[in-house]
Amino acid sequence: MTTTYTPEALEQLALDAGRDLEDATAEEVLTWASKTFGNRWCVTSSMEDAVVAHLASRVQPGIDVVFLDTGYHFPETIGTRDAVAAVYPVNVITLTPRQSVAEQDAEYGPALHDRDPDLCCALRKVAPLGEGLAGYDGWATGLRREDSPERADTPVVAWDPKKGKVKISPIARWTQDQVDAYILEHGVLTNPLLMDGYASIGCAPCTRRVAPGEDARAGRWAGRAKTECGIH
Repeated sequence: MTTTYTPEALEQLALDAGRDLEDATAEEVLTWASKTFGNRWCVTSSMEDAVVAHLASRVQPGIDVVFLDTGYHFPETIGTRDAVAAVYPVNVITLTPRQSVAEQDAEYGPALHDRDPDLCCALRKVAPLGEGLAGYDGWATGLRREDSPERADTPVVAWDPKKGKVKISPIARWTQDQVDAYILEHGVLTNPLLMDGYASIGCAPCTRRVAPGEDARAGRWAGRAKTECGIH
């Protein structure tokens, strides 16, 4: 039977776990999540790769893997989602915004992502994810400290006050070499665009290939001060 936690208890749980699990392996962090939350946690995935989904499936087969279909994804990203659903023992759940791209264009004008990317992300990512996570106490992400300067202090487990949930980042301490080694060892599915110059993959209109020496997220919203979509 899954324990029911108050928001205050969840926050304390997150603070304690963030301290106690700082040096734990990714598997140990996810095992803690499984024992703590039962079926009230999930993995969120951008389908850049399936590393965290694969890790979680080994700990808790049948785990929910939540994917945001913004309507602007590369075909390769949708293909990766479909492959993950077919190959791994996970339950892929696709969330969609309340408005289709055409409906958003009709209300806000075409290419909102070019004129107001923060609003576009709020409508097509932040809002649907907030609604989609309503039934969970915790959510696991693939955030890594090495991704960018803004993520350098990412805790392994933290309290997310905006969502009122425990945020689990089991590979926060992993380097890219560790990610690559895990993918190679286990034959983990990856987005084909990673082999085509893309180091971080988001919506097609706001993502470009990265140049040598750039950090992994330099190709996201290039030329703008924006570095995050607002989910994190």
